[in-house]
Amino acid sequence: MNGRLFVISAPSGTGKTTLLRQVMTGIAGLAFSVSHTTRLPRDGERDGIDYHFVSRQEFLEMRDRGSFLEWAFVHDNFYGTSLQEVHGRLGQGLDVILDIDVQGAAVVRRSAALEASHIFIIPPGLQELERRLRGRGTESEEKLRTRLQNARKEMEAARDYQYLIVNDVLDEAAEVLRAIILAERAKAHRLPDGNPIMLRLDR
Repeated sequence: MNGRLFVISAPSGTGKTTLLRQVMTGIAGLAFSVSHTTRLPRDGERDGIDYHFVSRQEFLEMRDRGSFLEWAFVHDNFYGTSLQEVHGRLGQGLDVILDIDVQGAAVVRRSAALEASHIFIIPPGLQELERRLRGRGTESEEKLRTRLQNARKEMEAARDYQYLIVNDVLDEAAEVLRAIILAERAKAHRLPDGNPIMLRLDR
């Protein structure tokens, strides 16, 4: 039985990465698809774990070879999802988390080859989002304003997603995300650990 694809999008600064880390440690059979990007690593990020950090030339060569399920140009950098990695993990029976922006999610949504559950995570409000972005201390004022403008546009795309989670209280948001993943597994007649449910009619 192949795994299930979960597409998760959120404006920058919503706390999506922290939320995903908390949820994935408690659910078996769940894998994170590591995207390729041309941006520089932030403090604490590791190549091959958080992202595959590549040069722009390398990224464009991969794109031209058709190596990406989806790719997008966001905040002056390229991001892309490896087809080989996604299909390989799904084929192992793992459920795969795709952490991608609204452009990439739209590409996956239009693809007839992959069925996915689409989840959008929003902050409690734009003021709180600005506070979180400023707290990171990684952006200039100009880039911060650009991110906030993009966040407004991205949040308009939330209506295209099946599920919407407000990341106000982290533990509560994590509980909702866990419930969605487990419900999708039950819908597909799978156990919470991801294995298929074997019906026993002789008992």
